[in-house]
Amino acid sequence: MTFNLGRYTEQLAALVAQPSISSAIPEWDMGNQAVLDLLAQWLTERAFQVEILPLPGQPGKANLLATRGSGPGGLVLAGHSDTVPYDENRWQSDPFKLSERNGKLYGLGATDMKGFFPAVLAAIDRFAGVGFEQPLIVLATADEESSMNGARALAEMGRPKARYAVIGEPTELVPIYMHKGIMMESVRVRGASGHSSDPSLGINALEVMHEVVAELLALRHQWQERYRNPGFKVQVPTLNLGCIHGGDSPNRICAEAELHFDLRPLPGMDNDELRHAINQRLTPLSQRWGTDIVFSSLFPGVEPFEQPPESELIRACEQLTGHRTESVAFATEAPFLQSLGMETVVLGPGSIDQAHQPDEFIDTRQLAPAVDTLAGLIERFCLSQ
Repeated sequence: MTFNLGRYTEQLAALVAQPSISSAIPEWDMGNQAVLDLLAQWLTERAFQVEILPLPGQPGKANLLATRGSGPGGLVLAGHSDTVPYDENRWQSDPFKLSERNGKLYGLGATDMKGFFPAVLAAIDRFAGVGFEQPLIVLATADEESSMNGARALAEMGRPKARYAVIGEPTELVPIYMHKGIMMESVRVRGASGHSSDPSLGINALEVMHEVVAELLALRHQWQERYRNPGFKVQVPTLNLGCIHGGDSPNRICAEAELHFDLRPLPGMDNDELRHAINQRLTPLSQRWGTDIVFSSLFPGVEPFEQPPESELIRACEQLTGHRTESVAFATEAPFLQSLGMETVVLGPGSIDQAHQPDEFIDTRQLAPAVDTLAGLIERFCLSQ
């Protein structure tokens, strides 16, 4: 079946027109129901049984789970339905109106990652009227860009159940078998204010924070000496000191300071163990200074991901795309689906270089090969297993 670019463009335009921003900043954050309603309609028309699974305590947020066929194996094609916020004044066109220029489709989420879903639909259309021997499951999650609460909720439910899973993040159709994890953490030092002419009148939170930073950098050095993976461009775990705030006047002893930083661990490193190591370094500082040092997570974090490259799914993706499997530094929902017992790969059209920036686009040259690849995976894992 020939790829229908016009139909793809119409479907992507409809998805882009439904704002579904997720953000830790309340003024930006919104629901994803309108996007799920469109997907539910299209998938129902294609003989899928569709479930909308609301996220507990988060009105307007939900996951979509659509299934066609049954059996103990099967394939999940998964994507997130939300986007990041946008810089309105830096876009050359309306971010919610898909536009085409020089073979590129521009719109918020066009590549990250609403553009994956019309490709999935085009692949499904090649099997109209065909009965699947194993299930095909289409998954659309909420809040991947902010908290990954959609994927977390599914993992807690133990769903979906299948043998293989494809996360359709933009990889330029290169199969991704591993990525680093991500942690975003906070350290708050609570000192005591006083007149700067007499340091004994208070406890300077900035001075305490200076030692906190020294301990974190020492830990970073230890981790980078201990852990190394040549499969990554940056072969060591990273720790970035992102921002720091504290104090209110040069002539007052600083009473409070807060540091935000991120960690990107390698496969084989455990997020909770890293947090425990940080706590072990900060507790003696707190005791010596006689002040509170509060260490907390800004969000629960994502574990590193690795799928053995000799896995059946990885090899199938290499054969279908003609690309050898690689690694990336950004985190995805792959660890959550892998935790449910599925072989998992990250693979989709578009480039991550276009994500999270003004004038986001997906290159139309990637679309027909993406549909061919997805159809090949459906044929392999839903028709012949």
